[in-house]
Amino acid sequence: MKLATLRTSGGRTTAALATGDGTYVALPATDVGAFLSRKNWRLIALAAEGEEMGNPDFAPLLPNAGKVICCGLNYGDHIQEMGRDLPEYPTLFAKYADTLVGANDPVEVHGSGRVDWEAELAVVVGSELYQADEDQAREAIAGYTVANDVSMRDWQNRTLQWFQGKAWDRTTPVGPVMVTADEAGEHFQVKGYVNGELVQNGNTRTLVFGPAQLLSYISQFTVLRPGDLVLTGTPGGVGMGMTPPRFLQDGDTLVTEIGGIGRLENRFAIHANANALA
Repeated sequence: MKLATLRTSGGRTTAALATGDGTYVALPATDVGAFLSRKNWRLIALAAEGEEMGNPDFAPLLPNAGKVICCGLNYGDHIQEMGRDLPEYPTLFAKYADTLVGANDPVEVHGSGRVDWEAELAVVVGSELYQADEDQAREAIAGYTVANDVSMRDWQNRTLQWFQGKAWDRTTPVGPVMVTADEAGEHFQVKGYVNGELVQNGNTRTLVFGPAQLLSYISQFTVLRPGDLVLTGTPGGVGMGMTPPRFLQDGDTLVTEIGGIGRLENRFAIHANANALA
């Protein structure tokens, strides 16, 4: 099944179940994360009846995610283009729910002139997980969605810590839907386009740390709860790895696509002037 968080009239959000042909049935929750927190959410979704909603306006899939945890340098080709060795442990960093935007929302950036793309598969947590093994982590995966870890490289490279280049408000598109794990398959083709040009094309078969490994590892030090989001890393083809480096420009359209899950399309407004330290 496919779940989404839709905006209704007045700007409110509601969790919804896809019924096919671009229509959705409202579910009894404000968003997908809240719905996943309900006991027997699968049964509730299967039994859902009500008025169908067409012409969906996708809000961020998990607008109130308690944790948004990302893995960097997790595809072999991307590690190579960054000039690094294969890691022994996952390289992790965090975002906030404030960073998330919807599948077709515009993205506005103030204060960075080196805005980069990172197409990613994201994992949605469906049940509480703490100090879990990989089998337990796999069972806790509610489903998968599409994300783009848009990165402000000029800020990211100011220090050895990546946080300040990754956690900008309303710059991380996620959605449009979550496809439940039982229907999603095991491996995914992750693609990114800038103004229609294919710039990223990788398969999750080449992940160093797979989804269950990541969830298990993260759960050793922090509890994961329903509605939390884990981004699994990006394949090769990011702008910073090009010769010469290439970054998004004002007015560019970034498309992120994963077969069998969905497609993000976000237009960027970029204002490079900044009042922060140079």
